[in-house]
Amino acid sequence: MPRASASPRRAPTSQLVPPMMTRVASAAPLLPQPLIERLLAVAMERGGDFAEVYVERTLTTAVRLEESRIKSAQVGLVQGVGVRVISAGKVGYAFSDDWEEPALLRAASTAAMIAQGGGAEKSFPVRRAAVPSHYHVATPLMDVDVALKTALLTRADKAARAFDARVKQVNAAYVDQTRRIAVANTHGRYTEDVQDLGRLSVTVVAQGKGGEQRTGMYGGGGRVPFSHWDTFPPEGVAREAARQAVATLGAVECVAGPQTVVLAPGWSGILLHEAVGHGLEADFIRKGTSLYAGKLGEKVASDLVTVIDDGTVSSGRGSINIDDEGNPGERKVLIENGILKGYLYDSLNAQLMGQRSTGSGRRESFKHLPLPRMTNTFLAPGDHAPEDILKEVKRGLYCATFGGGQVDITNGNFVFEVSEAYQIEDGKLGRPVKGATLIGVGPEALKNVSRVGCDPMPDPGMGVCGKNGQSMPVGVGLPTVRIDNVTVGGTKVA
Repeated sequence: MPRASASPRRAPTSQLVPPMMTRVASAAPLLPQPLIERLLAVAMERGGDFAEVYVERTLTTAVRLEESRIKSAQVGLVQGVGVRVISAGKVGYAFSDDWEEPALLRAASTAAMIAQGGGAEKSFPVRRAAVPSHYHVATPLMDVDVALKTALLTRADKAARAFDARVKQVNAAYVDQTRRIAVANTHGRYTEDVQDLGRLSVTVVAQGKGGEQRTGMYGGGGRVPFSHWDTFPPEGVAREAARQAVATLGAVECVAGPQTVVLAPGWSGILLHEAVGHGLEADFIRKGTSLYAGKLGEKVASDLVTVIDDGTVSSGRGSINIDDEGNPGERKVLIENGILKGYLYDSLNAQLMGQRSTGSGRRESFKHLPLPRMTNTFLAPGDHAPEDILKEVKRGLYCATFGGGQVDITNGNFVFEVSEAYQIEDGKLGRPVKGATLIGVGPEALKNVSRVGCDPMPDPGMGVCGKNGQSMPVGVGLPTVRIDNVTVGGTKVA
């Protein structure tokens, strides 16, 4: 059965910027345009309905700290070209990390084998299209001295250990990449983009009485310049990770059974991403494997629920000027006041379903085919004060931080680990609990949303989404939310 999952590793902020040309406009092409046009011609030499050339060059820096020492600092380059041919719904795909022309032509010829129509030799001229800018990093992250990146981790380590004497272990990691892509197709469209992405994360282990250990994790980033860590400093990241670990020492066993649940704003949006978002991706819809298939215009959630996927969020972790098929990123309303309004389409599934792409075709690298994927997915705010939402709950569970989760697309069943949670007693936060999971069915949970706060918050930049073996950066977010009658998994029976 199709499954998809996400984990807390990165994500965005929410301010739109006016479109402008990205910095690639004046850069030399990744491949000469005549060669790209030649690859398209070879890809179509056996016939076919459509061909596409995808070019990628990505430089990544990864630094890791353990036991107050820098354990590793690596810089790596990944580059290659993928060629896709579509013929009557069938897809041929080949790639090469050898940039010499003969190797690239072999890849194009291999992809062409899917189309056996014996098409005549044709030319496919392309023209560069303007690309909007929802992020712009003046100094590429790959150009920042590695010593400055390692310094972030040593600062984080010092701050975490100074936070509380019970902090016994600190691990920290910094990863960035400068990814440049170009996409050209037989429709004549040619686009390029530069996508810088950075993330800092800290994991802390605290030890309490009797040797009890608890873990806290925090981090963030996005498509941001290195100066982002002046306003999102490693000391603050480390202290939050340490706070989580220390705060949950002495946690009591979670009570299992149906409960009223209140979700903290921000990273709790991972529940929305899993329980709803994946089921709205067009490949699952077209194949009829999603429980949301065929339900456009129907009520699938509470009137309070409006779900938006937005690839245009300024500097967001999941933001895209163009998707990996060369189409502009978009803001899509998927559910509006509980009514299902739309799906997330890549080009192939859009064509097969008689729709248009929503700029949702994303791929991990040149080695992969694009799939319909989320970008930044969030719940629109309501008008309830967050403090009133909590006060109204006599008994329940407050979910402050999630570890991760997964969903079965075919039936909407989801499960989430709650890494920081508290009892709610008479409208106030009580003791921390451990071993809590949320279990349910996406549409049922959405129909049980009874309060939506007026405090929208994006996560700080942690999300990584896994689907069909491909990992992509994503953003999530929501305001404070109350959901009634949620099945809570735990180790204690009420």
